[in-house]
Amino acid sequence: MGFIAWIIVGAIAGFLANQIMGSREGLIMMVVLGIVGGLVGGFLATSVFKIGSVDGINLESIIIATLGAILVIFIARFAQGSRGMSRGPR
Repeated sequence: MGFIAWIIVGAIAGFLANQIMGSREGLIMMVVLGIVGGLVGGFLATSVFKIGSVDGINLESIIIATLGAILVIFIARFAQGSRGMSRGPR
């Protein structure tokens, strides 16, 4: 998939994931989150679950990238929460 296609799918996936998860990221972070989500979702879908493909701007690619971005948001929130709890009282 071309660079422009990754940005477009990433922007769509990042926006959808932000709406679903209630995040308030900026535009750049939303696109980055969507691209990372696309990589994570694409890897999991094709290598682990042996379903789907992330090979262009289509509904399947957007769904896979969005699910990957949701997973990335969930893991980031979990990591922030556990890091915040380990500091102890101030």
